[in-house]
Amino acid sequence: MAINKTILDLLDVGAADAPALLAPDHHVVTYDALRSNVRELAATLHSYGIGPGERVALAMANGPEMAIAFLAAASAATAAPLNPKYTGEEFAFYYGDTRARALIVLPNTMPEAVAALTPEMLLIHALPQSDGTLRFAGGRSQESGVRSQAASADLQSPDDVALILHTSGTTSRPKRVPIRHRNLATSAYNIGETYALSAADRSLCVMPLFHIHGIVASLLSALAAGGSVICPPGFDALKFWAWVDEFKPTWYSAVPTMHQMLLARAARNADLIARNRLRFIRSSSAPLPPIVLERVEAAFGAPVIESYGMTEAAHQMASNPLPPLVHKAGSVGYGIGVDVAVMDETGQLLPQGERGEVVVRGGNVVDGYENNTEANASSFIAGWFRTGDQGYLDADGYLVLTGRLKELINRGGEKISPLEIDDMLLRHPAVAEALAFAVPHKSLGEDVAAAVVLKEGAACEEQELRHWCATQLAEFKVPRRVYVLDTLPRGATGKLQRITMAKTLGIADT
Repeated sequence: MAINKTILDLLDVGAADAPALLAPDHHVVTYDALRSNVRELAATLHSYGIGPGERVALAMANGPEMAIAFLAAASAATAAPLNPKYTGEEFAFYYGDTRARALIVLPNTMPEAVAALTPEMLLIHALPQSDGTLRFAGGRSQESGVRSQAASADLQSPDDVALILHTSGTTSRPKRVPIRHRNLATSAYNIGETYALSAADRSLCVMPLFHIHGIVASLLSALAAGGSVICPPGFDALKFWAWVDEFKPTWYSAVPTMHQMLLARAARNADLIARNRLRFIRSSSAPLPPIVLERVEAAFGAPVIESYGMTEAAHQMASNPLPPLVHKAGSVGYGIGVDVAVMDETGQLLPQGERGEVVVRGGNVVDGYENNTEANASSFIAGWFRTGDQGYLDADGYLVLTGRLKELINRGGEKISPLEIDDMLLRHPAVAEALAFAVPHKSLGEDVAAAVVLKEGAACEEQELRHWCATQLAEFKVPRRVYVLDTLPRGATGKLQRITMAKTLGIADT
């Protein structure tokens, strides 16, 4: 069922004087101040000639300023948040691809983003105020220095596009994903229902706010429940502990690599953890190895809830439930407010236990990609969105993912899930991080390899790691090579880059 509300509607729940946004060395922004500020900023954008359907790029680091600017841009027009670490060439590509009318930045920041502006784009500065709110200034094009005529002052409707993001394609041009207000509202409410979020909850936002995970899980779901969002300036595994001690969050959501980085520092912060118990910890956007889940739960004394999200579904598609219901390590739970099924190559839904492609449908799922008939024809079938992930539903209806279809290792006809190998390597006492991947093979097509990062001070040889895998895995699943590296390659949101790993290491046919 779709929730026919806008982002502004989501802000109505919070009590007027309740804290909406908090941050280190920052004035608390109450719900009353946030609602008023977002409306004022939306009106300012309208005065610059920016209205519904217009795309507004944002290039800002995490923090309350980014959160407020995003809410305003999405309420007046369509927000197009971009990774502030992009190069000038990348900014130029995304401006053109989204047909951005304007760019919002903090003053004296993002020189590459500003330099990449086209002459007709408006440059808007977000000016922080002493009370924690924002003011927009500028709104003039580089070409003429003149503002556009005022746009309609109408605020968005649930059917309007609030947000446009790109899929992270590895071999082709990224696809544009237009996400409507109703999609975001539905996903935010689904997340709130999943974790029983309330005004008493505080979300620690460590995911970037240019990513669907940070936008919906960390920000919108908390605000839709009337709770508070702690917005530090991005993820920092060292400063995380001080933020927890100062702001007392009740939960946070992150990708597995972030959990692993925090786990490495958990023992030395045991006292702090004990006096600041989290209600739960959420993991999403990449598979969480069961051994990591077990260790994080033990270190934090809180349930670790693995969930499953994608941009095309406005983030959450499935999740494990909170205790006392069962949350299963190695599973991403089941759909809450979302239908989740498994489909074969002919489009037939499969019974429990059978592997196939995971498909979803619900009010959170977008209507389709923008101006991409071919992708829509292959990705949407009979009302279902094809995720590109392989998995199966267990006897209790919990979804178990066995890998991205394009990441499965096809070794002489044997389809191998790299996730199984990841988890096995991570169980070795010397291994901190692991990534199994396909390498080209002259006769088999593909073979199995893996890369690991060892724990600080640990030592381990490749042969020992291969023998470790051989004790539990079938012979054809044992990596032929295990590379010991200082770091593993990650994307902008911390996701490990499995598909390109062989190329990164320069591995030719074996």
